[in-house]
Amino acid sequence: MDPISVWHGDHMRFARLLDFLERQMAAFHEGEDPKYELMRDVVFYLHEYADHIHHPREDVAFDCLMRRDPAMKQTVKQLLQEHRAIHASAEGLLTLLEAILEDALIERSSVEAAAALYLVYYRQHLSTEEREIMPRAAQVLTPEDWAAVANAVSNTPDPLFGSEVAARYRQLRDWITRAQ
Repeated sequence: MDPISVWHGDHMRFARLLDFLERQMAAFHEGEDPKYELMRDVVFYLHEYADHIHHPREDVAFDCLMRRDPAMKQTVKQLLQEHRAIHASAEGLLTLLEAILEDALIERSSVEAAAALYLVYYRQHLSTEEREIMPRAAQVLTPEDWAAVANAVSNTPDPLFGSEVAARYRQLRDWITRAQ
């Protein structure tokens, strides 16, 4: 499969999960009872899958891109910083969601601020990659570069969108299937 299509496919799935999270946060803001467990699973999946599969592949693609087109260096550095910011904001949001699930009293404004920060970082990041990085990578990366990207991590199946859904994500996958 075309590596740009794989990259774009991840982004589309991530955007769909971010949409769900945003809808749940809107319900939370209105005083409704959102699906906290699914929210936690969305953030956990995006955090774990991105950190262990998606971002390591991107890191290799970014490195190849900077070598092939040094003019992309500043944009790539910004995206690498955003990886760290997304990671940190995910951890903060996960901590709050776990606390809520353990019946701790958490200020609404803290949860809303953490979720807003996470959503803004993630959406901006995806947008920059789709708009600036991926088109340029498609132009300048070689088959050898793409092979290095593919080999950056073991061929681990996607625990949510793959053919074998991990137990942790079965409820979330059921929701995704019903929502289609």
